[in-house]
Order: sequence, then C-alpha cells, then structure tokens
Amino acid sequence: MDNNIIRWGFIGCGEVTKYKSGPAFQKIENSEVVAVMSRNRQKAKAYALERGIPQWYDDAQELINDKDVNAVYIATPPSSHATYAIMAMKAGKPAYIEKPMAVTYEECCRINRISHETGVPCFVAYYRRYLPYFKKVKSLIKEGAIGNVINIQIRFAQPPRNLDYNRENLPWRVQPDIAGGGYFYDLAPHQLDLLQEIFGCILEAGGYKSNRGGLYEAEDTISACFKFENGLVGSGSWCFVAHDSAREDRIEVIGDKGMICFSVFTYDPITLHTEKGCEEIKVENPIYVQQPLIQAVVDHLLGKSVCTCDGESATLTNWVMDKILGKL
Repeated sequence: MDNNIIRWGFIGCGEVTKYKSGPAFQKIENSEVVAVMSRNRQKAKAYALERGIPQWYDDAQELINDKDVNAVYIATPPSSHATYAIMAMKAGKPAYIEKPMAVTYEECCRINRISHETGVPCFVAYYRRYLPYFKKVKSLIKEGAIGNVINIQIRFAQPPRNLDYNRENLPWRVQPDIAGGGYFYDLAPHQLDLLQEIFGCILEAGGYKSNRGGLYEAEDTISACFKFENGLVGSGSWCFVAHDSAREDRIEVIGDKGMICFSVFTYDPITLHTEKGCEEIKVENPIYVQQPLIQAVVDHLLGKSVCTCDGESATLTNWVMDKILGKL
C-alpha cells in the first residue's frame, strides 16, 4: 500500500480496542492509528486525545472517506459489521472485523461477495489462531502426541453476569438482533474457529438450544454435535446460567494414544495425558492478544506474506453456529 504504512481508522472504540487490540496497532512497525469513530463524539474525542490519535468522528462514512485512512478496523457490535465492512471495501479500504464476522451466515456471504467484486481484502479477528498457546496445542496434535484423534468435546459453563439481571438495560451480547444470538454467538466462535483451524472444515452440525435461566430471551443453554471433513466427530455443551461451582472452560481432544485438554478463555496450562502420565505445559501469550494477528494482517497488506484469517474462513464458523441454533 502507499507509503508502506497501514494507517488505521477505528469504527468503534469500546473495551476490546482498549485492552486486546488498540495498543497493538500502534506497537507494530509500519502501522499506526490515525482516526477513531464513535456515535458519541465526545467519547471518540476523549479516546483519541488520550492515545495521541489525530482525528475523531461521530460518522462512519466520514472516517472511511478520510484520505489519511487506508484500512478500517470495525469494532462495533456484530449487527453493523456487514454495513461498515462493505462501506470500507467499496471505498477501496481493507477491513479488519471483530468476531463474529456478522450476525448471520448470509451476511458473511454478502461481505465476501463485495470483497471479491472490489478486490479489497477482508480479515476477521480470530486472533487465537496466532497465539503461542494455541499454536502449541496444534503442534502437539500434528506431531502425533496423542496418536490418531478420534473425538473432540467442548465443555463451557459460566454463571450469569451482573448485567444479565438488568431487564431494563440488558447487555447487547444477549440481544439477538444486535449480537446474532446470546453469549453462545459471542464466545463459541473462538472455540469453533480454533477447531476448524486445527482439524479442517466442519461439514455437518446440529444442536438444541434452550432458555433455562429466564433472564433474557436469547438461548442460554446449548448442546451440539458436529462432523469435520475428515470424518472426525465432536460435541459441545454451553451453559451461561450455571452456578459458579460449575464454571468450566475446557476442550478435550481424545486420541488413541492419549488426550490433550486446554482452555480457550482462561489459558490454563495445556495438559497432555499419555501412557507416561500427565504433563502440564505452560505457554505465555503476548500482553496484547491480538498483536500477532494484526501483525499478520499488516504484513499481508504490505505484500510481505499471506494472512489466511480472512472473511471466507471466518464465514465457516458462522455457518456452524447458525446450523447449531437452527437458523439455517
């Protein structure tokens, strides 16, 4: 790209940009943040001044039109991802979208179609693919540490969050028209994307959903089964209204010579179970967890390498979630 500098404009400046992604854009060589946008202009201004960002907006189109912006980071709730990504790509500016890519599989397909028509790339923030912790899990499996993999199990449970009890002002993450579903649509994408990164595409999926807690209308409990292109099968259970004593964040990969267990959100030590016993493997991740992926995106845009964390690969995860929830 021109001047060999990727100059980012942020659409949205919420929590994820403060702690997981925003600082990384500034730390990476040949990358800088030159503009931010929030519907609340004062919020955008305060965010920009605090971080030394020269421009701020309360209108997304104005940010996209800014001549100094040549790539756009979309960090808004999922219901607006497709609109903003398409606006950016039609303006010739690559888009980097927070996950999930959109609220439905169909919206993901729309984004991909515009990317193909314009020739402008689109990336999605499935940053766990690039973290050392999950690269270690993948390498153990590929090296045959547990032999031939025969089954996968996802188990996730957490208690309600305090805001879930506020019926007058529920979090956007449990409003399906904004989020695509409940917490399943917000958290499960990382788990399902990782498994497809390691084992290939999921070609069959189905499930059952229920609302057991009655705190909001979206599903809060889900059970699912899925099958990968290589014939490997797996299952998953998610509960977002569990008692604190039932809290769990665990994926088990079962092989004919052992088992690997790991977490997706808490980064507990990876455990390798074999005939030699149980080995705990600790792997540190960078402070700003999106930095390795953002580095890969910047390198891609500068023509140095290819980042495969694109819209097409991310769409597969939305398809799986929509199949599990009965949306397809």
